[in-house]
Amino acid sequence: MIHVMIVDDQRPARMGFALMVAKDRELEVVGQVENGQMALDMLASLSGANKPMPDVMLMDVRMPVMDGIDATAAIKQRYPNIKILMLTTYDQDDYAFGALGAGASGFLLKDVRTADLCRAIHSVYEGDAILTPRITGEVIKRGIPNANAEAEQSGLRVQFATLGRRELEVASLVSEGLTNAEIAERLGIQPDSVKKTVSRILAKLDARERVNIAVLWYKADMDKS
Repeated sequence: MIHVMIVDDQRPARMGFALMVAKDRELEVVGQVENGQMALDMLASLSGANKPMPDVMLMDVRMPVMDGIDATAAIKQRYPNIKILMLTTYDQDDYAFGALGAGASGFLLKDVRTADLCRAIHSVYEGDAILTPRITGEVIKRGIPNANAEAEQSGLRVQFATLGRRELEVASLVSEGLTNAEIAERLGIQPDSVKKTVSRILAKLDARERVNIAVLWYKADMDKS
């Protein structure tokens, strides 16, 4: 059973996501709160009472008291094993990059379909990142004002130069938003092999989350290297 917490300041949105999650028998909602501070308070309460902690959190970007970006940073610091999916809309793209830096595993548009939502929860639980090509390309690039700074770019390219040919292939596909299964199919290899390759890439790039591979890829402008 994968435990899910929903954090959104709009009650109808929370109820809607809860109903969608309930469609999957392998998912269970263990909490619903209306801002980041309440999420932190609930996590502390669950932890103190030895109750099931969420494996995955659905986190709104804009909320009163504490927004999704600050909450994500605080949660990942205190509970690094919890995966966080940001809930965003097209007009919130400028906020998205901050959440990547805070440790989010990816993004879902708020009009996501039930099947896609449940699939995304399973994917991040298993270690994938949820990055649509639009989010990966446009949002990350817009969120990096110094993406073309020569010193930073050169340093990152040196790091990517430590990767082997297969590792570079996988890093490129991760930056496009493909899951392990999709990468495996594209390259004609086993998903376990992709997972191990991603782990090596993270170690060589000194990156914490899979999504950071995409961030660093775009910072280095590797598509033009």
